[in-house]
Amino acid sequence: MKELKHEAELVKGAIVAGVQYAEKRGAAIFEPTDSAAEKILYIYRLLVHDKLIQPLPEDQVSQQSMRHKLAIWYSKQLPPDHPLLK
Repeated sequence: MKELKHEAELVKGAIVAGVQYAEKRGAAIFEPTDSAAEKILYIYRLLVHDKLIQPLPEDQVSQQSMRHKLAIWYSKQLPPDHPLLK
């Protein structure tokens, strides 16, 4: 798994976008005390359930691999000229 350029920033953006998606869909309400790891896990599972991303094999699901999948998902939501994609 090759790390993306600006992956940390993409993950932060993916968490924000994922929280908005989950709340707008009515699937979850996140609390300010929820950790980033909890949000990443929930958003990853929700996006897999909604068939918006391909699931990882269960033995390869880890915090790092979920972060990477969310970063890829978020990067595809951005316009082609976005600074995080350069």
